[in-house]
Amino acid sequence: MGAYQAGIFQALHEAGLRPDTIAGVSIGGINAAIIAGNPPERRVERLRAFWEGITSRPVSLGIPGGDAFHRAVNTWSAFLTTTLGQPGFFKPNAVSPWLSPRGARTATAFYDTEPLRDTLLRLVDFDLLNSGAVRFAAGAVNVLDGNFAYFDSTQIEILPEHVMASGALPPAFPSVEIGTDHYWDGGLVSNTPLQHVLDNAGSHHMLVFQVDLFSARGPLPRDMDDVLARQKDIQYSSRTRLVTDYFRERHDRDLLTKKLLAKIPDDRLDADERALKASLARMPEATILELIYQQAAYETQAKDYEFSTASMHEHWNSGYLDTQRTLRHRDWLEVSESDAGLSVHDIHRVDD
Repeated sequence: MGAYQAGIFQALHEAGLRPDTIAGVSIGGINAAIIAGNPPERRVERLRAFWEGITSRPVSLGIPGGDAFHRAVNTWSAFLTTTLGQPGFFKPNAVSPWLSPRGARTATAFYDTEPLRDTLLRLVDFDLLNSGAVRFAAGAVNVLDGNFAYFDSTQIEILPEHVMASGALPPAFPSVEIGTDHYWDGGLVSNTPLQHVLDNAGSHHMLVFQVDLFSARGPLPRDMDDVLARQKDIQYSSRTRLVTDYFRERHDRDLLTKKLLAKIPDDRLDADERALKASLARMPEATILELIYQQAAYETQAKDYEFSTASMHEHWNSGYLDTQRTLRHRDWLEVSESDAGLSVHDIHRVDD
């Protein structure tokens, strides 16, 4: 599904839009590292190399017409993933976790992600990623205390392990040890890095492209596979909606406070109020363009671990076309010089 993000980036790149900050969680953290860890002219090429590499296993000679056949092929592809892993990404552990001694590394995961480390070292220039040319951040969750953490290139040196930690989804993948801590996929807490981006705004005017691979809106399930797929959509999209709505409300509230404080002379304010006034004077104006993947009718609940080449290309093209449609709304891309607050747009929903 993360190929949808890659298609979005290709369309942004072709439109001449270059990010100064890129943050991601789970597969988004991996895509983000490939983008931030390559010069602009090689980013799409390296994303393509990653996605073509991990989906290179043949699944079928072709897909006959109709959703039923397409669904059957996707189900077979997902089965191959669970039994064989994916090249350049993960492989099954030699010993089942059910048969491993308690405390052994193989006792806490079904797969080994060492192939992903090799892939990252091949496709990501970590010296460039850490150079500050683009700010990079990947979200993960601390296994011991359950707290969310961001590995930010402006704060620490990013290593392959930081990227792998962001995508270490249990129980499939093992936690990643960094220092004295262990980390799992940040999607366990939140799939959107929006909070980190807005809390660390680097400019007064921001244009944010927020990508969600799971849609909060969807049809009523008609069988158990639909139920399981819909459950994932709601579970993984809810945080995105919650965080976006929260920041929009907080931004509007801060904007009102800023206007009210501007009407009061400084000599009437105490030290804390003057500090708040100064802080609000630097609050960014932000436009968020949401790009949300819309599930195809033939996709199953296994869509997040189905790695066929055909599905990868479908997701990539979907992201590419959605972004082109978004960029046609030129008024959405204009940055207001007035106190416009925080606005959110989505081509798949009525603009609010």
